[in-house]
Amino acid sequence: MRTLAVALVLATSLSGCSSLGVQPWERNLLADPRMALEANAIDKGFDDHIYFSKEASSGGRGNAGGGCGCN
Repeated sequence: MRTLAVALVLATSLSGCSSLGVQPWERNLLADPRMALEANAIDKGFDDHIYFSKEASSGGRGNAGGGCGCN
């Protein structure tokens, strides 16, 4: 009885990762441009402005100015 329970737990734990990954029929959804991390250039610009305004830093991406967000 104990070996059956150990075998069942072992089989369940080994098959738990068998469904990980992207299936071939799911790749078209992940290739959609809306799924990109930086899909919208306007949103990226807003995020950069907020980041550089809060960090009080400049440079690295061609932006100039200080932390006030005036530039």
